[in-house]
Amino acid sequence: MNKQVAVLGGGCFWCLEAVFLDLDGVLAVESGYAGGNTRDPTYEEVCSGETGHAEVVRVEFDADQISFHDLLGVFFSTHDPTTLNRQGNDIGTQYRSVIYYVDEAQRAEAASMIDALTAKRVFDRPVVTELSALPDYYAAEDYHQRFFERNPFQGYCMAVVGPKVAKFRKQFASRLKKRA
Repeated sequence: MNKQVAVLGGGCFWCLEAVFLDLDGVLAVESGYAGGNTRDPTYEEVCSGETGHAEVVRVEFDADQISFHDLLGVFFSTHDPTTLNRQGNDIGTQYRSVIYYVDEAQRAEAASMIDALTAKRVFDRPVVTELSALPDYYAAEDYHQRFFERNPFQGYCMAVVGPKVAKFRKQFASRLKKRA
């Protein structure tokens, strides 16, 4: 097994976590915070927009089953990388689109994908996804982990996460984990 880690932010971490948990080759997904200046931030502190942290997911994956490139393909297909510091009605720097690379290979792959998306004009507006070396990462509180799975009927999950996951499952049906 070729276990690797990707850290990505694209709005509310509940959405990204739910998407990546379904993806074949993904071993684990953890919601957390990165990119700010507050040590061990709480959800409430991050929501204030004053910590500098983004809501992110830490994705452990088997690179022999799914490549970092393929993870980025899912990432760019499941959020809007053209809106600065927002995703839908979620507004603030904590909801920015960001790729925190763990090594030079990830940085180069992410930069290449952003360049390709721009050259192909996949989006109507420029991609504003931040590309930065992984700073300190902090796991979110336990109640945020597997949030959609445990709370599918919560209001935000029904209105935002559920439709996003349904669209992902349809678009990437061949890449989903096999269900028993």
